[in-house]
Amino acid sequence: MRPGASCPRCFVVWRESLHDGAVTTAAPSDQAARALLAFWRSAGVDMDEAEAVFTAPRGQPAPTAREAPKPHVPRLRPKTADSPVSAAQALAAAAGTVAELRKAVEGFNGCALKATARNTVFADGVEGAPVLIIGEAPGKDEDEQGKPFVGRSGQLLDRMLGFVGLNRSTNILISNTIYWRPPGNRDPTPGEILACLPFVERLIALSQPKLLILTGKAAAHTVLKREDGVMKLRGRRLSYTREGLAAPVNAMVMLHPAYLLRQPQQKRLAWADLLLADTWLNELGAAREPHS
Repeated sequence: MRPGASCPRCFVVWRESLHDGAVTTAAPSDQAARALLAFWRSAGVDMDEAEAVFTAPRGQPAPTAREAPKPHVPRLRPKTADSPVSAAQALAAAAGTVAELRKAVEGFNGCALKATARNTVFADGVEGAPVLIIGEAPGKDEDEQGKPFVGRSGQLLDRMLGFVGLNRSTNILISNTIYWRPPGNRDPTPGEILACLPFVERLIALSQPKLLILTGKAAAHTVLKREDGVMKLRGRRLSYTREGLAAPVNAMVMLHPAYLLRQPQQKRLAWADLLLADTWLNELGAAREPHS
């Protein structure tokens, strides 16, 4: 019997020929196909598959077997669960004052550093002060006291600011880009920085300072979103702008006081930065105490 005459699944008239050592196949003619259909029909064979083959449009592959229905695969929606960043954004946006923002930060659990820290280190100084200073992350002393810049570097910063009439009790507010101490004073991870950033940006927007001072590389890179080194950024009049701000905020970068403790020869650069801040604040008409 010829191949294909025994079952509908073999409904192809095979023609074998030697052509460069290959076996080729040819589709059946209409006449041959109809003869096979009649033979199968008279034998009581289920003709659904055979007729589907025969009636398939030319130029399209004919089905060789009845396919089982494909299982329904539901379309996956994007995950809508709040990420730490989106949760921080919502909390920060809802804060209408610096005091409310402080409470939002204290109640925020989206940064893993909070689990290992003793205290939340948000800010210290006067709300609405003309000068806002932002540093990097709390250290051991800051973690213990719950205030930024209270260790050796903080004491140096206070003395430096006093030379230009700035202090925490009257005209500055000091904060960080990270509100919980990283274990072992390691560098914060990008995820930890991003989780805190909405609060940092909201603090600037609520404070609307006349001058924003960023101390150190981490603070400069995080807030300004610039990759220039501190030595390139310091000593310059910069500006900070974000969507939602009424106007750009005057900004400058200073060497971190912890760096100055390690490299005391660089204090001359810090003094130049203080003179720049002093001149700029005079131009802006910022109220300050007499220089100490």
